[in-house]
Amino acid sequence: MATDTTPAASSPVRQHARAVQGPMLRSRRRRSPGRPRRSVLLTVLTSLVVVYTLIPLAWLFINATKTQPKLLDSFGLWFSGHFALWDNVRETLTYNDHIFVRWLLNTLLYVVAGAGGATVLAVLGGYALAKFNFPGKRGVFAVVIGAVAVPGAALAVPTFLMFSKMGLTDTPWAVIIPSLVSPFGLYLMWVFASEAIPDELLEAARMDGSGEIRTFFRICLPLLGPGIVTVLLFTVVATWNNYFLPLIMIKDPDWYPLTLGLNAWNNQAATAGGQPVFNLVITGSLLTIIPLIAAFLLLQRYWQSGLSAGSVKE
Repeated sequence: MATDTTPAASSPVRQHARAVQGPMLRSRRRRSPGRPRRSVLLTVLTSLVVVYTLIPLAWLFINATKTQPKLLDSFGLWFSGHFALWDNVRETLTYNDHIFVRWLLNTLLYVVAGAGGATVLAVLGGYALAKFNFPGKRGVFAVVIGAVAVPGAALAVPTFLMFSKMGLTDTPWAVIIPSLVSPFGLYLMWVFASEAIPDELLEAARMDGSGEIRTFFRICLPLLGPGIVTVLLFTVVATWNNYFLPLIMIKDPDWYPLTLGLNAWNNQAATAGGQPVFNLVITGSLLTIIPLIAAFLLLQRYWQSGLSAGSVKE
């Protein structure tokens, strides 16, 4: 006697249910939280921002490869004539008794002393404000927030008058000392230290007999690493690109940073008979941004983790 071996799934009811559930399952797969949603508009806008950012860099590099005559004839986004990048770099570094190298060393001095000191002070002050209670803490918070809101250009003239009375203008101290103050770096370290260092960890260290200085350097400082790198990047970029403060403080070209030095070359190129140094302005600008690009590429993972720290709580 023959038996019916047709599976039950082949019945008309099961086939209809499968036909209805198929699109629903595919829709659920498309909406699964594991896959990021793609936005065409967001992709287009991001691409436009990337192009807008890279075009000036491409223009700078392309024109730094041109000789002075070709630079004046073809001032565009394409190579022309002899590839003169290395000749331009050598001429930039040796022009006027290696003055560009002197400006580069001055900028490094201002960055190491000013930005480095600002980072150290921001770390110490931010940690103290985040983990210690003292009278007037709210007042300090209000002062820091107010200092962040005040633009640096508004304080440049009073700072110049004060430094002029002390006889510090036209010296490196006129650039280094104001660079040591970074209200935004202090506020950033304050917020970061509040989230990155649990109070229970400090209490456990104190119960074990660890002093405050040892606790800070042995326990807290490693936890503050991402925040330190973030503040360091901000202060380095601000000091490296600082123009207005050295402009009113420094008159001696031997103490110029790169920003003032390139501006002096640009003014020379704009005058009658000064055009032969215009290729030096382009090449010097290219050499100026290379250290900043290298710093961001090397420290971007610490910078990104520093910005996102504390945004997600367990």
